[in-house]
Amino acid sequence: MSRMDYPANIQDMIDDFAFLDDWEDRYMHLIDLGKSLSPLPDGTQTEANKVKGCASQVWLVSQEKDGIRHFLGDSDAHIVKGLVAITIEIFSGRSAAEIAALDANEILSKLGLAEHLSAQRSNGLASMIARIKAEAAA
Repeated sequence: MSRMDYPANIQDMIDDFAFLDDWEDRYMHLIDLGKSLSPLPDGTQTEANKVKGCASQVWLVSQEKDGIRHFLGDSDAHIVKGLVAITIEIFSGRSAAEIAALDANEILSKLGLAEHLSAQRSNGLASMIARIKAEAAA
């Protein structure tokens, strides 16, 4: 997708990160995004909702209504919680076809995050994205 093809909320997120000059500022913004996540409903931090492949604990809850997927998530780690927030921002509120069409790796690259994540965090992020795409395709 080119710049003009991104949904407005994704383009806004790319623009916000582009405004930040260095990794330290992006890192702090990432943590702030995680703090802004809505809390998960009681009883949803279950083994079934836990994302496999993440070193930190990550929970992802998916709901579909009228063909649109909505995601909620949480983590016990600040940076990872920020990555959960970004992943939800990318994919939530979209149809299965829209979710399948989005290239999360390209978006993360445009955010300037991909090259700054540890291998463990990158693997966990890939696991989150794979789970969202699988749930949307089911």
